[in-house]
Amino acid sequence: MNLEDIYQSTLVVDIAIGFIVIETFVLWAFHQITRRGLMVQDVLLTILSGLSLMLALRCALTPGFWPGMALFLITAGLAHGADLRARAKAKRDDY
Repeated sequence: MNLEDIYQSTLVVDIAIGFIVIETFVLWAFHQITRRGLMVQDVLLTILSGLSLMLALRCALTPGFWPGMALFLITAGLAHGADLRARAKAKRDDY
């Protein structure tokens, strides 16, 4: 398998998805152990948006998975919109 084959397969996307899952777990574990750092709830919508985009890309690279791609793009957009709304509300509440 050469480099071109790797980048045209879903392997790179699968690795990125794995890193997102590991990062989420590490954030959660660090906060549970130290009571410091980011709470997963505070970044959950951002994580969901990014993960949904990665899953949409994975579906785009897999023949015949276009309905999944559409579903994950919609999910990413909704999560992003909800994240922006929550941040705007938090900023209003600060004043």
